[in-house]
Amino acid sequence: MLEPARIYDRRKQAYEKLLEKQQRAASRLSNDRLFTVGLGLAVSYLVYRTVSHPLGVAVGFVTLVLFSYLALRHQRVRRRLKYAEALSGINRKGTERVSGRWAAFPDAGAEFRDDDHPFASDLDLFGQGSLFQWINSAQTALGREWLARVLKLEAREPLDIVARQAAVTELARKLAWRQRFESEGLLVREKLEPTAPLLQWALQTNQTYLHPLVRLGVRLLPAITIFTITLYAYSAVPWQVPTLLVVVQGLLLRHNGKERSHVLSMVYRFEASLRTYSRMLRRFEGQQFDTPWLRERQGRLRDAAGRLAFEQIHRLSTIAERISNRENAMFLIVNILILWDYQCMVALEEWKKESGKSLRTWLEVLAEIEAYSSLANIRFEQPDWAMPTVVAENRQTPGSPGGLSAQKMGHPLIIQNRVGNDFEMKAPARITVITGSNMSGKSTFLRTVGINLVLAYVGAPVCAERFTCSLMRLWTAMRITDNLEQNISSFYAELLRLKRIVEAVRTEKSVCFLLDEIFKGTNSHDRHQGAKALITQLQKDGAYGLISTHDLELGELERESNGQIRNCHFREHYQGREIRFDYTLRRGISTTRNALYLIKMVGIDLEGNE
Repeated sequence: MLEPARIYDRRKQAYEKLLEKQQRAASRLSNDRLFTVGLGLAVSYLVYRTVSHPLGVAVGFVTLVLFSYLALRHQRVRRRLKYAEALSGINRKGTERVSGRWAAFPDAGAEFRDDDHPFASDLDLFGQGSLFQWINSAQTALGREWLARVLKLEAREPLDIVARQAAVTELARKLAWRQRFESEGLLVREKLEPTAPLLQWALQTNQTYLHPLVRLGVRLLPAITIFTITLYAYSAVPWQVPTLLVVVQGLLLRHNGKERSHVLSMVYRFEASLRTYSRMLRRFEGQQFDTPWLRERQGRLRDAAGRLAFEQIHRLSTIAERISNRENAMFLIVNILILWDYQCMVALEEWKKESGKSLRTWLEVLAEIEAYSSLANIRFEQPDWAMPTVVAENRQTPGSPGGLSAQKMGHPLIIQNRVGNDFEMKAPARITVITGSNMSGKSTFLRTVGINLVLAYVGAPVCAERFTCSLMRLWTAMRITDNLEQNISSFYAELLRLKRIVEAVRTEKSVCFLLDEIFKGTNSHDRHQGAKALITQLQKDGAYGLISTHDLELGELERESNGQIRNCHFREHYQGREIRFDYTLRRGISTTRNALYLIKMVGIDLEGNE
């Protein structure tokens, strides 16, 4: 089996060749169109003047037909060219992900950062160098929002996680389909609008335009007006009759004109988005899936009458395209003659009556598939990573599995020089205190545990050879900063965060906490006493968790708790005058320190101050 990097590279090269071919074809057709219209009109004029007027007109007509045919072919070639360009870029992005160059991707999902969330900020889910930046392939606004929502969600039921794992695995195998699906959104990403206004509009019906008399009048009145204008042209009726009808229609257009114009302009703004949604849904509905989770999503793509979602959204995009005629210079005349604004409003209200209530469901299915296609990138690109086993812990049943057990677990966002560690966090030792010197890997290990739990709960593979965990509510306290707007110091902000964790441990069934160097903002005596009291309380309340600290005296808790709190550490060694770390987790309390060495490295003379 080919490695993911080679598959991406081969596909990229194939699409680059196709792109060159389509560029040549587009250039050739452009020249053919110019040549055809120039030569055809010249011959038409010559025949018209020298041979026969009807024959000259016929030649001109043939020229226009041929020109239209070439224009249509040129449009199709340009669309294939855009597809080839998009697919080449998607595979180039894949090679960059696999090689670890994904930190340069422009979409880091920074707007989804939330310092108040139980774990998102501390575990680098969003922002520069984040999980979102690494895996995201969603192109629609709602798809990006859904991926962020998936990553922020709390743990689900084990059976639901298993179903999502199967969906991620199947999507990972369907690389060609996923890339075609993504390319539909990529082609018009700059034109895709936030969906909130559209979804709100879809639920707001205006019964006026659905009234039978209004619908009949909108269709009948323009026909009568045009008929009387025709009769006037043949002197069959006086000019006052068609004039009166035109005035009446003009007055009808002025009635609530601003309100109609607002609605029509809003829908027209979504024309490109709707066309893209229709194409993406068509690709999803037309694909054969084996996984029940994916097939269930396909089953949601019908309205109450059983109409297909992509067909209905295509119909709405067609109405939006008709609205674009309002930009035409001749629109005012056309609008008065055939009540175009009313025709569009009636069509929109009829569409809303049929499918308005289903639109949110359809777009949410689309967004969910975009999100899980992003997670499928992990499964495809990291085939050696384990698909975790997630279980529900029952503390009333002795021996019921709970906590976490992993082999060769590493941080998924560290590509170069990643170190895997074996680790267990389960009864009776539910809490682990991790000591070690500066830069030895304590904080990174806490994030390693946390981000792998996030991946496990969303149905994605984890960076480990084997990984089993129970359902736990995840809480972190790692990057606590002050809040000048609320006049809150970093120490008080940390206390507020720890208060929420303590409350969660008391009220939730199972909580996993990750605490990094707690109580840094106070003196060493108070820090030690506070940390000891907090860890002891969390242990008695039955929480799972890890605490990193420089306070080696906290190692006493293992003895005092009869092994229910366990000690682990990281260490460093010196090679010549260089400090080296192996980032390997070991049992026991740290026996090494490097703070003074690091202080000397930055040029501070310790000996002169002794």
